[in-house]
Amino acid sequence: MPARTPLPVHLHWRSVLLVFVGGAIGTTVRYLLSAAVPTVAGIPLITLVINVTGAFVLGWLLEALALRGPDAGRRRDLRLFAGTGILGGYTTYSSFAVDTDGLFAAHNPGGGIGYAVATILIGAAASVAGIAAAAALGRRRARRAGAGR
Repeated sequence: MPARTPLPVHLHWRSVLLVFVGGAIGTTVRYLLSAAVPTVAGIPLITLVINVTGAFVLGWLLEALALRGPDAGRRRDLRLFAGTGILGGYTTYSSFAVDTDGLFAAHNPGGGIGYAVATILIGAAASVAGIAAAAALGRRRARRAGAGR
């Protein structure tokens, strides 16, 4: 009888549940923030803030996890729950697309273009900043561990 090939991670019920629960949390937080913060001069800045903070935290999380070792066990569970789940539900690039379209529909093409470009560029910069922050913390932690020997 041939050995069974292990299922890929994304087909394990545990992984699906971690992403599902995390996604429910992230989506709820995003909804509450979006409902609580009004648009400013017709521009939905909360969507920008959500996507930029999500990009920063995701960059930080993935770098911090990578510095601690392979994507296995509790690190993988945390990545699936917090990264794919919470932050995947929290960030909202579909709302970003709808918001951008809404600015164009309101005859504000400059606002639509500016909003789209700002979201992409600031989001990318936030992700890089999150990676850099986690790397800096990792280096500091490594120095402390080396000094404590």
